[in-house]
Amino acid sequence: MPDTTPENAPRVLAELKASVPRRIFALLVLVSLGVLLLYLGLATDGMALISRVFLICFGFSALWVAERLRRATGLTITLTEEDMHDSAGRVLAKIDEIKSVSRGTFAFKPSHGFSVRLIQPRPRVWAPGIWWRFGTRIGVGGVTAAPQAKTMSEILTFLVQDKNGG
Repeated sequence: MPDTTPENAPRVLAELKASVPRRIFALLVLVSLGVLLLYLGLATDGMALISRVFLICFGFSALWVAERLRRATGLTITLTEEDMHDSAGRVLAKIDEIKSVSRGTFAFKPSHGFSVRLIQPRPRVWAPGIWWRFGTRIGVGGVTAAPQAKTMSEILTFLVQDKNGG
């Protein structure tokens, strides 16, 4: 089969996708929570109005997060020699902007993932279950497959060390 990628396209070094069982479990938990809160808010008699409104609002919020999670976990994160981006075209970070990569046990990171520290702050973004960016920190992981995340973090660590000359 002939190679149909353009000559100037950056080479893909690693890809990270959502783990199907973890994705389904996360969606079931959020949808169940949303439905339960809505049920409690609508079906319980003798409850104060403010409590009902509170439960209904949180129920709809849980369903909204579940929908965001469903959309986000369909994305793939791709690491190239130039940047790390998702399949929606959003750039998480350019390799030149990365200060360090952490994936230790006590690192501030998502489950089954890793965190990246940037040199300069970037705008906030949240793709539930896949990645988030807040200031100079990026968290990658959540419902992702652990082996893919480990591979991506090791390659990224190597690229950052190579860039820094160390």
